[in-house]
Amino acid sequence: MENLEPKDHAEAMALFRSQVLGPLLTRSPKRGELACALQELCCVRFRPPGSNTTRTFGVSTLERWYYAYRRGGLAALKPDRRSDSGRAKVLAAAQRELLLDIRREHRSASVPLILRTLVTDGRLKNGEVSAATVRRLYAEHGLKRIPARQAIYADVRQRLRWEAERPGALWQGDVCHGPALTVNGKKTPLRIHALIDDASRFIVGIEAMSSERESDMLKLLVKALRVHGLPDVLYLDNGPTYTGDTLRIACARLGITLLHPRPRDPQAKGKIERFFRTLREGCLDHLGEMSSLHDVQVRLLAFISKHYHVAPHASLMGKSPLSVWTDHPQPKDHLCEERLAEALTVRGNRRLRSDSTVSVGGLDWQVDGGFLNREIIVVARSLVDPQSPPWIEHEEKTLPLRLVDPKGNAHRGRPKRHARPKVGIDAVSFDPNTVLLDAALGRKKGGGA
Repeated sequence: MENLEPKDHAEAMALFRSQVLGPLLTRSPKRGELACALQELCCVRFRPPGSNTTRTFGVSTLERWYYAYRRGGLAALKPDRRSDSGRAKVLAAAQRELLLDIRREHRSASVPLILRTLVTDGRLKNGEVSAATVRRLYAEHGLKRIPARQAIYADVRQRLRWEAERPGALWQGDVCHGPALTVNGKKTPLRIHALIDDASRFIVGIEAMSSERESDMLKLLVKALRVHGLPDVLYLDNGPTYTGDTLRIACARLGITLLHPRPRDPQAKGKIERFFRTLREGCLDHLGEMSSLHDVQVRLLAFISKHYHVAPHASLMGKSPLSVWTDHPQPKDHLCEERLAEALTVRGNRRLRSDSTVSVGGLDWQVDGGFLNREIIVVARSLVDPQSPPWIEHEEKTLPLRLVDPKGNAHRGRPKRHARPKVGIDAVSFDPNTVLLDAALGRKKGGGA
């Protein structure tokens, strides 16, 4: 960058031509002196830019350069661009249209593949058109080749740097694969789940786990929401960990907009991808032999709190993520435990068995009372605390469930049966069999035959 060089070949040629003319450009020759000077100059050999050999120039060429410089200076010595520059001139009109149509329909096909196919099926003769000619044709019409894995983004013209308007407006989330752990002599995968604030690069949540399921992401999200409140937008990857109905419904209930980038576009999540690179270089690559997720977690928290959050960040103009996060406090949306529990409550239909039990989460639960036996019931449970017992929702009432205890049930007393009402003066008369017998015998009510 410190060396001043010609910006292109045209300027390099203009400088070369001015150097060839040399002293002629700095003086005004008398009558007849210019012709003599040009005659002498045409016998001198020069090496043009980009050439490996020297050559001479005719008097007429040198004279044209001389008067061009007098009229327009250095810019007038630049060679004119050909009107047909960059065009595939050897192609016939039909060949041009054929090649252009193929590229428009098949943007991932390479030039050699296109030519080989056309030669094989007889639409072009072998050696009739070169690959360079076809590439110039495509460049002329802006038909750059797009690999198949990027064809979905053929309409993308430009990628711009962006960030949220303030801290707390948008969180990005993803998972990073770390080195495997050795637990009880067996290899266990390591998955680092993280949530980063877009505007401040502050890590609002990070957790070392051994899997990457939707429930793992929900666990991390609940922790972050309890500490930092609700973001406006949650920007997550397209993997199954982040696209399930549970996460989508929970965000909708909490008023969080859930967004996903286009598939196979990691650049769209550049901030968290860059954080994972920093995490690898500063922490994960130096873990050594770890035998538990707890050992990894405490090292992650130490790296975040003692280095990453307080270190100057290039994208923050030298400020640290912690300072940007704390300098722009955002009013936290009111998030009580009841609202969080309701947002993460899942419901499903189950049939209650005849013994008042139902299976939920691989366990058998029972409800007191048998009035719902063999009925389709609505069972609900909260994902905020997966260990909490589920419950039954019936006619706007909540019926608690408890784990089945067969041995304990063996010693529980049975509810007493309702005694049959005694027939008396105040008893309601109801005897279906007697009524039918009276009708069959023709007896009148309350009397004999």
